[in-house]
Amino acid sequence: MHPIRKKRLLLLIMVVLGSSLIAGLTLFALRQNMNLFFTPTQVQENIAPTNQSIRVGGLVVDNSLSRTPDSLQISFVITDKVHQIQIFYEGILPDLFKEGQGIVAKGYLNDNNQFIATEVLAKHDENYMPPEVASALEEAGHPMGK
Repeated sequence: MHPIRKKRLLLLIMVVLGSSLIAGLTLFALRQNMNLFFTPTQVQENIAPTNQSIRVGGLVVDNSLSRTPDSLQISFVITDKVHQIQIFYEGILPDLFKEGQGIVAKGYLNDNNQFIATEVLAKHDENYMPPEVASALEEAGHPMGK
């Protein structure tokens, strides 16, 4: 093989390998930062992964809010009108957080199938419901879905 062709072939191989490495690392990084959304039904059916960052959403069940005295530990139950899941959170809830309203909680399922929230997102006005929650409620046949 001619020396110039050999150099070009080697350069082409290096570019392809470098591009493949960059694409692979980018996809790996994006996969690590994905926050998938699950409903309480999907969590109860063990579809949601454990010990991985996910989001769950639903309506806060009335009279389910429980606060630990002298701490910021809070627990409440959310539902998609089919199943319920208890959320454990330590921190200050958003001002617009109310029972009976739609919320999305970001966190993870531990090995005991308890959802530990790191962030709780509430609606921003009385007419808004997070799209994921509205879709999940609609699939469950609840009229508040939209």
